[in-house]
Amino acid sequence: MILLQSHSRFLLQTLLNRVQNLEKSVELDYHWVEFDDVRYHVQVSMKNPHIILLSVSLPTPPLETFFLGGLPFGAIEAIKAAYGVTVQILDPPRDGFNLTLKLNLSKLPPDEENRYSILVKVASVREVVLGAPLRVILKYLASRTVAPDIDRLVALVHRPNESFFLVPQAEKVTVVFPMRFKDSIDTVLATSFLQEFMESRRTAGLSNAPPCLWSHSPPLELQGATGDALSANAGFVTFGNIKRLVSFTTFSVVVNMTNSIMCNKCSYFPSSCGRQKVGPYCVEFINISCICELSC
Repeated sequence: MILLQSHSRFLLQTLLNRVQNLEKSVELDYHWVEFDDVRYHVQVSMKNPHIILLSVSLPTPPLETFFLGGLPFGAIEAIKAAYGVTVQILDPPRDGFNLTLKLNLSKLPPDEENRYSILVKVASVREVVLGAPLRVILKYLASRTVAPDIDRLVALVHRPNESFFLVPQAEKVTVVFPMRFKDSIDTVLATSFLQEFMESRRTAGLSNAPPCLWSHSPPLELQGATGDALSANAGFVTFGNIKRLVSFTTFSVVVNMTNSIMCNKCSYFPSSCGRQKVGPYCVEFINISCICELSC
């Protein structure tokens, strides 16, 4: 199965370079933006070469999403669980950022394999933070319960002022993706693509796949959502039950696959592909969208 890399390649390389050159007292001050929405800032001072300050600015959340202290719910707990004593959360974060982490390189594991694993996790901070609400919901799903004090409809931020939705229940979690495109040609291509996508799912090899639907109008699960949240010019894709995926693999893989769907949405319908048949892309999209038989 093809999955997007969950970590920032530039951030990982920056961390690796710093670890490999600790004896050099070099000051770092890097700013960059990835996915057109997540902004990073890395700082290292000559006085404390073992300390890295990593600040992250998240996409602007739409009105329907719930942020607590500038972060999605469950984010603080997810950061502590992922990084342990290696990383400290600074409160308040640096101006203009949602989160600032203090990474102490002297607390990294001595062996290279575990050290690399921790650095990859740090470079995956975007997924750790934005995927935190989904992790919370999946943990309760595994025990066939619903997280307390959680809304019937949970909106997760994906891109600036864009979200996708979770409908948590004790026996299943339904995921709904509004499909939005700025370019009119992309909208036409996406609509055609998604129609073939639904036809492709009827093949014998996908008969055991979790339920998936596409419709022009909002599904019933989105009742109560705001008008802006329902403004999807290419319809809605609904995955009816991701409980089976949780039983097959880890929470992290499911979170990555779910986020990959929205990221790949932007790359699978370029206007430049207008002369190509969309059929072959359907099979690949099915693989990435984790609705074919899981082979992790």
